[in-house]
Amino acid sequence: MSQAKLAEILGKPASYVAKYELGERRLDPVELCVILKVTGADFELFFLKLYEGSPIRL
Repeated sequence: MSQAKLAEILGKPASYVAKYELGERRLDPVELCVILKVTGADFELFFLKLYEGSPIRL
């Protein structure tokens, strides 16, 4: 999915999405969930991989 399409879905300018990719803006948890949903990503797998890569273990 292009930055422009994702920005359109989020109701934001493309520069807003570009800042995510450049590390200039952090994702809001709600925005992250919307992005996962619209891109068809697997929520469980995403968070499992995030957890597995974390140095902190609960």
